[in-house]
Amino acid sequence: MSHTPHELHEEFPEHADKISVLKQSDAHFAKLADAYHVLNREIHRAETNVEPMEELTEVQKRKERAALKDDIYAILSK
Repeated sequence: MSHTPHELHEEFPEHADKISVLKQSDAHFAKLADAYHVLNREIHRAETNVEPMEELTEVQKRKERAALKDDIYAILSK
């Protein structure tokens, strides 16, 4: 099995426990985390040519992932 980079627990290792708790207790956070996970996997599959996509689409998805990551960090840092 290959390693998928940019997983939330790796992006925010200092918040790993809080991520787990919030995924269980905060529906909004869980929705953001799930969306991040799905998008991150899509990007990884494109980057590794498992499921190639148009370059502009991949760039847009990276921007969406960054925006989700910012939203997630805002919640984690409260």
